[in-house]
Amino acid sequence: MKPLDLSNTKRIVVKIGSALLTDTKKGTIKSDWLQSLVKDIAHYSKKENIEFVIVSSGSISLGRKYIQTSKQELRLEEKQAAAACGQAELVRHFQKAFHKYKRHAAQILLTLQDSENRRNYLNAKNTIETLLANNIIPVINENDTVTTQEIRFGDNDRLAARVAQMVSADLLILLSDIDGLYTSNPLLNKDAQHIDIVKKITKSIQKMAGTSLSDVGSGGMITKIEAATIATQNGCNMTISKGNIKHPIRRLFNGAKHTFFHASKNHLSAKKLWFYSSLSVSGKIIIDDGAYKALLNGGSLLPAGVIDVKGDFERGDIVSICNNKSEEIGRGLVAHSSQDANLMKGHQTADIEHIIGLNGRNALIHSDDLVVAIDEQSTPNQQNKEAS
Repeated sequence: MKPLDLSNTKRIVVKIGSALLTDTKKGTIKSDWLQSLVKDIAHYSKKENIEFVIVSSGSISLGRKYIQTSKQELRLEEKQAAAACGQAELVRHFQKAFHKYKRHAAQILLTLQDSENRRNYLNAKNTIETLLANNIIPVINENDTVTTQEIRFGDNDRLAARVAQMVSADLLILLSDIDGLYTSNPLLNKDAQHIDIVKKITKSIQKMAGTSLSDVGSGGMITKIEAATIATQNGCNMTISKGNIKHPIRRLFNGAKHTFFHASKNHLSAKKLWFYSSLSVSGKIIIDDGAYKALLNGGSLLPAGVIDVKGDFERGDIVSICNNKSEEIGRGLVAHSSQDANLMKGHQTADIEHIIGLNGRNALIHSDDLVVAIDEQSTPNQQNKEAS
């Protein structure tokens, strides 16, 4: 493959999984690998004037040796305690590695809640921007010490994509134990073909992710495609490349095998992208074909086109907008609770005030507060090894 063109790349987010950074059996850091990665980052920071942000797993893997248990699977509170021990060790290793190049690393711990709450999201963004302005490398991890299952990202692929969104990164690099996306699992199918380029994420691409090789981490290829959706909609390119080799960044930039996901040319506004890429939705609104066409033409979602309302949500929550096959076609900030929405569904605008006793908000979701995804079916061009 050709070397990556870095001419328009000024800010990069690099995601590192636990299996790449740590020896999970011994609970130790892979020092030689980390040093090679840091050397790459220091080199391209200086040579190409590129800013780097790191999203790294590894705190639980490093900290579990301090937890006295014979069980293979830790309980939630044991994982949180292990993370508390491992986080300090993790950032110490990064600081030591970057010190050799006269750089400083700082740790930021985020939860899903921080990215779903608009104020917390902006606060995290400002912190990262300030660190970069002071030539400090942010090292970001999920805050496992305080999260419960309900407020977890669950994987660092999507966390990295949200960070790339926060900081308006030009490129997101997901380092994995596989060199990209394949048409099927290459370990099970000798005819599986590598996809070099993905111009648009479609259902056919998502289907490949469901059957292709997954890495050791909690996400696998499916969450990598979800991360690509978040990143590319924000105008950020993304790559999946092999990370379990020394100098993975340098090798990638020099043309090592990878899958490159093109950023959307018509990326969404920051506000719309924030709620469209939200990882948790509070409910679903099922609409008919007429309402869908109205949304595609820039209209608001009116009650008359609503077939069904599912879930329990309040005004201002993020909901999924689905077609009559229950397939998600968009998301938005709902203007009414699920209770009122159920009363309003199927009714004409003129009847709304009488039905719910409220005047002024006839639309369930205003056009300013929704985004519709237009899916186009495509198949990979095997001859050109490109997916569009």
